[in-house]
Amino acid sequence: MKLIKLEGATNFRDLGGYVGLGNKKVRYGKIYRADSLSSLSRVDIKKLNELNIVYDCDLRSHYEQEMAPDKAWKAEFIDCHLYAESPAEHVDKAILTKLIKNIKPMDNYLGPIYQKVLLSTHGQKIFKTVFEKLLTLENDQALVFHCSAGKDRTGMIAALILMGLGVSDDDITRDYLVTNRLYHFSYQKNQPSDDEMANLVAEMNLTKADSAGIKGITETIRMGWGSFDNFFIHVLGFSKDDLQEIRTKFLEAK
Repeated sequence: MKLIKLEGATNFRDLGGYVGLGNKKVRYGKIYRADSLSSLSRVDIKKLNELNIVYDCDLRSHYEQEMAPDKAWKAEFIDCHLYAESPAEHVDKAILTKLIKNIKPMDNYLGPIYQKVLLSTHGQKIFKTVFEKLLTLENDQALVFHCSAGKDRTGMIAALILMGLGVSDDDITRDYLVTNRLYHFSYQKNQPSDDEMANLVAEMNLTKADSAGIKGITETIRMGWGSFDNFFIHVLGFSKDDLQEIRTKFLEAK
């Protein structure tokens, strides 16, 4: 994980560096997660163009998108509002009926919210859209997905991607929890120094991750479908070849 320092965003991070399947590391410079991109400066936009980020997947609601639209750069804007906004986008009762015997409700605040998104046909449609865009990236191209704070909606997508790449649950949770630590800098309207960021990452690596919330994603997938692979193929509708391509694209070759 690497923080990308921007003037108009506090929580813009590279998902690269985590150890995945086959002890291969997630590639840097390919997948980014972020908070709001509505206050980017000209310097920020220049940096994002230099990073060759060609897709901007906005997970925020239509209201948020209208009230604080992303600053435009060369990336294609993709509406990926993750929370359902109409009755047709809510949890599919047929899916719940089929899986309810295997899926136990989370006993914390965030877990059930994440479960609901994961089980909804709308949430699954958005997950599929992000993975489809990842599959279309050329070797020198990158993608960013974001919400407002870069925590819950962004955290769900990040967890799915990292899970698909074989990253451990502890590292998935640590990546999720870094956002909480970055809030301090967001409130102060500044960025952590290199030393502060290094200390933050070191501290997270030495701390046992509190996975209660993010288990709403990782454990629900295992309870409902047995593995990420089954979820990716049988629910999101991808092929085994697509799954292999995702791993080839985003895991470093040994």
